[in-house]
Formats: sequence, C-alpha cells, structure tokens
Amino acid sequence: MIETKLGEFEEVILILTGILGKDAYALKVAESFEEQTGRAVSIGAVHSTLERLEDKGFVTSEMGDSTAVRGGRRKRIFTVTALGKRVLKECMEFRLSLWKQYPVLESYLRIG
Repeated sequence: MIETKLGEFEEVILILTGILGKDAYALKVAESFEEQTGRAVSIGAVHSTLERLEDKGFVTSEMGDSTAVRGGRRKRIFTVTALGKRVLKECMEFRLSLWKQYPVLESYLRIG
C-alpha cells in the first residue's frame, strides 16, 4: 500500500515544488527552502525527498533540456500530481482545523 501521509519536511518540499512550477529541480527547491525557512538543507536531502515523493505518487519528474550553464547536463524537473495536490489540501485543512482550536490564537487571529 502506498503511504499517503506527509512528514513536515516532505510537505514543505512538495509545497515549494508547486510554487516553483517549471523551475522545480532539486537545487532550486533547496535554494527556495533555505530562503523561505532560513534553515540550511543539503541537496542530498532534497533529492531523496523528491524521489520519495515520486515513489508515493505525489510528484512526477522528467528530464529538462541541457544547458551550457550546466555543462550540457540536463535538470530533472518535478511536477506536483493531482494526488499530491489533494494530499497538500488535506494537510492544509488539517492544520487550519488545529489552529482554529488553539484558544489564544483564536482571539488574536479571529479565525473562529
């Protein structure tokens, strides 16, 4: 059975992949992670997470065109699948439902 749950790091990587669109290759995802979170991440961690997300069916990948900047090497571009979008939506709804139950924030954020 395919795992349909996301860990926090997987969730962030999946969201960033969707944000980056056609620029969603491992190095760009890692750079975006560092910009968004202020935390360092290894390219290996991003690669393995993207591969795990692909194994789960949350992303697909294809090889992009080669570029002179990369010495003729091609980038593997990742795209969020319909299943990946559904799982992200479920994650977002779950987190929002938890935040709405948090008593102190409810009065500050006027979510409830």
